[in-house]
Amino acid sequence: MGTRWQVTAAAPAELDRAALEQAIAARLGQLVAEMSHWEAGSLLTRFNRLKAGQWMALPPDFATVIAAGLAIAARSGGAFDPAIGALVDLWGFGPVPVDGPPDEAALAEARARSGWQRLDFDPAARRLRQPGGLRLDLSGIAKGYAVDAVADMLAARGLHHCLVEVGGELAGRGVKPDGQPWWVDLENPAPELPAFRVALHQIAVATSGTYVRGDHNLDPATGLPAAHDIVSASVLHASAMQADAWASALTVLGPEAGLALATREKLAARIVARDADGVRETISPTLVALL
Repeated sequence: MGTRWQVTAAAPAELDRAALEQAIAARLGQLVAEMSHWEAGSLLTRFNRLKAGQWMALPPDFATVIAAGLAIAARSGGAFDPAIGALVDLWGFGPVPVDGPPDEAALAEARARSGWQRLDFDPAARRLRQPGGLRLDLSGIAKGYAVDAVADMLAARGLHHCLVEVGGELAGRGVKPDGQPWWVDLENPAPELPAFRVALHQIAVATSGTYVRGDHNLDPATGLPAAHDIVSASVLHASAMQADAWASALTVLGPEAGLALATREKLAARIVARDADGVRETISPTLVALL
């Protein structure tokens, strides 16, 4: 996924750390082999190369992510869209760099091939239909799912107290050995803002924004980088996968529409935006209640 992972766990002294590390790496490797936009041989890239009308059988992990991605696409009005890989590649945000912004003709052609509404997903049979020329990009949801998957794997091995991170998306399970929760500072995109510390106890957090990689969040409605001054959006949720995708949607929508969506969906969200008066922090009602 082009990023790093880290696991901190309360574990018995006799734990075989090397074996556990290998198991974590293998689990993550499995997800990369299925859902990476960057691996030429991944299941995702193979789907992107299918001919129009062809169906692909999906393994359980991939099917879970697609189902969640399509549901959030519908509930966010398409602000999160797992089917804009052609646009992502056109802007050079995928594995192949480009020389500059696309022209209008190329943008229109990529938009015509994109969009979650073009996908046919059969959840009962766990299969997905390629409508022709569509490219998936699960970068806005797969890291979060990987966090959940690793935390679930640790629990299955009897490690119920852990903090799991993949590329800045985190999930805290159980507590630290001293009985404290897993305290985490939200990524702070503006030094003038005070630290925002949360207790990750059976909860996850994901942050999206422009402060690390610039305007890489594309608005599926236009095919252009999101046109507003949002700097970051963080979402706390029981599922890191859900937090990841919703944070991406809020970043695309911007401060006002993003807050309205977070309020409607009862998301615990923190949105940071920059305007003529400086940096503005907005907290959703659900996050206020959680705090």
